[in-house]
Order: sequence, then structure tokens, then C-alpha cells
Amino acid sequence: MAKKATKRKYSKGAAKKVGRAMKKRKAGTLKSGRSGRKVKSKKQAIAIGLSEARKKGAKVPKKKRSKK
Repeated sequence: MAKKATKRKYSKGAAKKVGRAMKKRKAGTLKSGRSGRKVKSKKQAIAIGLSEARKKGAKVPKKKRSKK
């Protein structure tokens, strides 16, 4: 079977930002913007990386709305 070609969700620049955020989280130096607390969650680290990439204009999908 041939592999199905899929579109890339994130640009390479966005992937670099996420990777950098993950490394900072692992080192214990990544802090959240609002409270300034250390980030422990992988999901939160990814969200911070994608947010930074969005600000730089990288190709990143729009934010998903949180359910309240």
C-alpha cells in the first residue's frame, strides 16, 4: 500500500519553537506568561511553543476554543 500524502499541520519554524519550549520545560526554566509559575505539563509547553510561533507569523492552525 502506498502512503497517503498529508498536509503538514505546522511549519518547520513552529516545530522549532515547540522543541525549544519542550527543552526549557525539561530543564525547569519554562514559565507561563500570566502567573510566572514553572510549567510542568507537556501540553502546556506545546501550547506555549505554538503561541510563540503564531506571534512570529509561522504556519500554525488557529487555537481551539476551550469548553467551559
